[in-house]
Amino acid sequence: MSENNLLALTSLDGRYSETVEPLRDFFSEFAYLRGRARLELRYLIALSRDAGLVRELSIDEIHLIEKLAMDFSLADAKEIKKLEQTTRHDVKATEIFLQTRLSRTSLADTVSWLHFGLTSEDVNLTAQAIALRDARDRVMLPALDKIIAQLTDFARRYKSTHMLARTHGQPAIPTTFGKEMAVFVARLRKQHDRLSSHKFESKWSGAVGNYNALVAGAPHVDWPSFSENFLRELGLEPAQASTQLIPYDNWLEYFQILQLINGILLDLCQDMWRYISDDYLKLRVVTGEVGSSTMPQKVNPIDFENAEGNLGLANALFEQYVRKLPVSRLQRDLSDSTVRRSFGAALGHTLIAWTSITRGLERVEANEAGLRSGLEAHWEVVAEGAQTILRAANAPSAYEQLKSLTRGKKITQESFRQWIESLEVDGNVKTKLRTLSPLTYIGLADDIVEQVLNHGEHRAHGDS
Repeated sequence: MSENNLLALTSLDGRYSETVEPLRDFFSEFAYLRGRARLELRYLIALSRDAGLVRELSIDEIHLIEKLAMDFSLADAKEIKKLEQTTRHDVKATEIFLQTRLSRTSLADTVSWLHFGLTSEDVNLTAQAIALRDARDRVMLPALDKIIAQLTDFARRYKSTHMLARTHGQPAIPTTFGKEMAVFVARLRKQHDRLSSHKFESKWSGAVGNYNALVAGAPHVDWPSFSENFLRELGLEPAQASTQLIPYDNWLEYFQILQLINGILLDLCQDMWRYISDDYLKLRVVTGEVGSSTMPQKVNPIDFENAEGNLGLANALFEQYVRKLPVSRLQRDLSDSTVRRSFGAALGHTLIAWTSITRGLERVEANEAGLRSGLEAHWEVVAEGAQTILRAANAPSAYEQLKSLTRGKKITQESFRQWIESLEVDGNVKTKLRTLSPLTYIGLADDIVEQVLNHGEHRAHGDS
């Protein structure tokens, strides 16, 4: 860890700097400056190619513009930041920087068309929409894919590994560990589909969203069509109506999907922590690692605990976005701008959590002996099945009989068998009751796992 990491104000740029490194290419100050510069240059080309306002550009001139956009460097960003000290306006500083660069070339006569008719938020919002989309596709979705793949493997591997399920924390009904993992797979896949299909909106319509300056400067251009085509070429959806800002509803829908995914994963982390605590899962021992400064025997579920904390931090920010971003005085004030600069933090804490979950899942495996002993110690969990068999046979007071036998008590295999033999019921009913066991009473758990797994295979092949 470098000295800069040790002096960082937050854990994102300190302790977890390597984990969140992939997000810097989308949400750092450098990335924001680069995104704006690239949009301004792309707009200049579009004003020539699509609007006919800028003279026809030669192939070499287009290549020059594209090279300036693609080669945008830290030195360029520093130059813009220096200009901003005078302008106190980052977008204007970017415009001046590009004017200076183009003035040294054959494009000097085009510099007046830079940022033509735009408001800063056209550029800012569009740059951030692209950053949100690209970070999702290149960083967040692959990280989520890893978790889903791991849980899918757990569901398949432990499909028939029986375990004790609990309701209200109390021994309830037998299930399989694979089926419990399949529940998380099904939940996460659904949200994964929503996340990956989300279309981000932006605007390119001027200071109050009416194309005022654009129409005044070039009334013969169909600016709504130009704007729509420009945004769609960038892979974005044009907002139907906007002010200086887009309504943030579209972006908030995306954040709420992430918030829900984090909630599902929080549920997973707490369950995994409990399974480890109950000795249903074993943590792999890694040579050199320490679980406690004083208790040498400990192997802690630290990855799931770390994830739990970071999921909470991320969701607190997502919640703040939902509270703050729909509200803007007279539909435009600057209080949203500083909030939007924290998107990288929310996604950073999310990525740390998802990475920790991946690492935690790599280090656990089912403790078959612990799972079995947990079931064998609680024969009372077949009471549901027993009273249902009796009810199907029209036996009187079926529920009350099992309640009297089991409620608040631990039942052994022997005491359960004795109870069966004491019943005054048909022999076939007793035969059915004798088949009940905590190790066999799992219903259709295996079939449910297969259903989830098969659905995933159909999704992978594009089937409905």
